[in-house]
Amino acid sequence: MDVEEALERGELALHKLDEVLGDSVAATEARRRFLEKKSGKDLSALRSDLPFNEIVGRNCENTIGAVSLPVGVAGPLRVEGRYARGEFYIPLATTEGALVASVNRGCSVIREAGGASVSVLYDGMTRAPVLETPSLRHSAQLAEWVKREEQRLREAFGETTRHGELVSVSPFVVGRHLFLRMTARTGDAMGMNMVTRGAERVVEEIVKTHPWARHIALSGNLCTDKKAAAVDWILGRGKSVTAEVRMPRELVETKLKTTPEDMARVALAKLYLGSARAGVIGGFNAHAANVVAAVFIATGQDPAQVVESSFCLTLVEAGEEGAYVSVTLPSLEVGTVGGGTWLPAQRAALEMLGVAGPGDPSGTNALKFAEIVAGAVLAGEISLIGALAAHHLARAHVRLGRGGGSKA
Repeated sequence: MDVEEALERGELALHKLDEVLGDSVAATEARRRFLEKKSGKDLSALRSDLPFNEIVGRNCENTIGAVSLPVGVAGPLRVEGRYARGEFYIPLATTEGALVASVNRGCSVIREAGGASVSVLYDGMTRAPVLETPSLRHSAQLAEWVKREEQRLREAFGETTRHGELVSVSPFVVGRHLFLRMTARTGDAMGMNMVTRGAERVVEEIVKTHPWARHIALSGNLCTDKKAAAVDWILGRGKSVTAEVRMPRELVETKLKTTPEDMARVALAKLYLGSARAGVIGGFNAHAANVVAAVFIATGQDPAQVVESSFCLTLVEAGEEGAYVSVTLPSLEVGTVGGGTWLPAQRAALEMLGVAGPGDPSGTNALKFAEIVAGAVLAGEISLIGALAAHHLARAHVRLGRGGGSKA
C-alpha cells in the first residue's frame, strides 16, 4: 500500500499508521509529511529523535514530533527537609524571560539565610467514583456500609497493585448519588492510574454486594483532578508540603533591596486582600504556578495538574530581626516514576535532583522531590515579593523578558 496516497484519498486514518507501518518512528514521520502537504507549511522544526516506539501506547498518540523548550537552572537551593537535605540545582522549563533569574535570586537569598526548612505533611492521591442509588435512604445506607467495611475495600484495592495502599474512603451523599473519595498512598508514582485501577475494583466489590447501586462514573469530580477545587485546598491531594525561611534584615536589604516591612505590606495587599477580593481559590501567593509549571515540564510531570498543584498559601511576616516567609502547598501532585518521567531529558532533570526512579524505601524519592519543589516555590515567592516591594518588577521584565530592553 502507498501510505501517502491512501492518506490523501482518505482510505487510511492517521491514527492507523502505527499499526499499518509497524513502526511508530516511521508513522510519526509519515503523519508530519502528510500535514506539511495539507497545510503547505514547513513542519521540520517538529522533527525529533525521541523513542516514539516506546512513547506511543504510553505517553502520546498520533505523534508528529516534539516541541523543544528552553530549560534553565536555578540554584543551588539549600533544603533542610526530612527527605531532601542538601543543595539542589532546580531545572525550569519556561519561555518566560526573568523567571529563572528570579528563582535563582530567591535560591541565593535562602542559601545565605541558612536554607529552607521543608516538611511533607500529608501523602495521598485520590479518585472519587460516583454511584446512583434508588433513593436518599439507600445512599445513606450504603455510605454507612462503606465506613464499616473499609478494611474489605482496602483488600479489594490491594488486589490491583503491589505499590499502592488504600488509606481511606470518604463518602459524600448528594440525594440518591453517592460519591466515594478514595485516598491511597502510591509509592514514587504520582499515582492517578494506580488509584483509578484500584477504585474500579472497589466499586466492583460494592456493586456486587449492593446490586441496586448503579456505577455512573469512575471519576465524579470530587477527586478533584485538574480543577481548582476547595476540597483539595482543604483536605490535600498528592503531597501537602510546607517550606519556611527566616531572612535577617540585612540580607533582605542588601539582596532584595527592600525591607521586611515593605515585603509584608505587599503580601497583605496583594496575596491576601487582592486574592480575597478576586474570589481566588488556592491563589494566596505571588506566582507559585510559574515555578510549579516550569519544574513539572522539565521533569515529566502532568502539566494539567499544575491547576491544583500550584495551590499555595504564602505567608510573610516582618520582625525586628528580619522577615519570615513560608509557603504551604496542599495538593502538590508529583512522582518520580511513571508518566513522562522516563523520557530522556526529563529523566536527566530528575537525575540532576537525585530523585530519578523508585526510592529506597518506596516512596522516598517522590517525597524528596516534593520537598525540593516546595523549596523552589519559596525561592520564587521571596524573589517576586521582594521585586514588587522594591518596585523592580517592570525593570527586570524589560531587561530579561523583552529582548534586552526592546520596546516592541
